[in-house]
Amino acid sequence: MLRTFFSCFFVAALSLSTMAADGDPKQKVEAVAAEYAASFNKQDGARIAALFASGGIHVNPAGPRSDIAEFYQGAFKAGFDREEITVGQAWPLGSDMALAIGNYRLTGKNQSGAPIETGGIWTATYVTEGGKLKIRLLSAMPKPPPPK
Repeated sequence: MLRTFFSCFFVAALSLSTMAADGDPKQKVEAVAAEYAASFNKQDGARIAALFASGGIHVNPAGPRSDIAEFYQGAFKAGFDREEITVGQAWPLGSDMALAIGNYRLTGKNQSGAPIETGGIWTATYVTEGGKLKIRLLSAMPKPPPPK
């Protein structure tokens, strides 16, 4: 019985030290979010796509998409040229995955030069691929318009 207790204690201590050594998942997700926003602000859809794991999917109200670079080229063509991302919370899912939630805001000007803006809530699942944290699934839900 005592041996079982110490074995469980050792495994728990090892798990905690492994998570501590891996660092704060929120900081890791914030680093990915910063790279994502910087790539968006440079209108570099290919660089955004490179932040996704192989087979990565972006889900929005229009449905799931795996053509990430093409999707963002459409956003740039519509006039969006700036994105702000905040990470609200992030949780580890084992030693090589994370789950996070936050907010986003896109701004720009349409073809007529009028300001455009949208924003909402995002959630993402991250996996480690090639030694880097990458997006496996990103869901973006726009905030509904204010009531009239």
